[in-house]
Amino acid sequence: MANLELFSVEDVSTLYFEQQAKSRGYQAIAGIDEAGRGPLAGPVVAAAVILPDDFTLPGLTDSKQLSEKKRDALYPLIHRQATAVGIGVASSAEIDRINILQATLLAMQRAIGRLQIEPDHLLIDGITPLPLELSQQTLKKGDSRSLSIAAASVVAKVVRDRIMYSLDQQHPDYAFAKHKGYGTVQHRQAIIKFGPSRHHRKTFAGVREYLRG
Repeated sequence: MANLELFSVEDVSTLYFEQQAKSRGYQAIAGIDEAGRGPLAGPVVAAAVILPDDFTLPGLTDSKQLSEKKRDALYPLIHRQATAVGIGVASSAEIDRINILQATLLAMQRAIGRLQIEPDHLLIDGITPLPLELSQQTLKKGDSRSLSIAAASVVAKVVRDRIMYSLDQQHPDYAFAKHKGYGTVQHRQAIIKFGPSRHHRKTFAGVREYLRG
């Protein structure tokens, strides 16, 4: 452990933070991340992942740095090797009701609650702690610094993308499969033309202006 402290962990996915937590006596360390805070439509999805000490998966890093094909390839490998995986979702209606930050925290708590093993320490991507009586550490750019957070980022992104593919089948006018609900020109034009669907975030700029009735 002393040697590990000599290395910078910025922008490198490792088990450094997990090992640090275990050196303090924690046994079940869960990495937490989300996907979908910024889109104009669809849910926010969070994942919690507990990895074994001997976990290794070449190519795993922040999901935003990976192609969709690579994320889809890593997704089953993460499930196969992880000690536990939990997924939590907060709907667009919940986002509108409690705001995107609170909905993100809610999705994270739901993901933790669906882990097969109860964690005793959390590594959370970002700067906002969860309102839970659990030991936790927030990490800026955690998805590129911690393997468990990176794994959670991939799981959350793949699950959310699959939800958006499903919504595309229900609402083909919006082309959700192409932009996953983000505010592309094509998406904004569809909102103007067809009005928001029930899956749009009606409190978001770019949507609320086009509510009808």
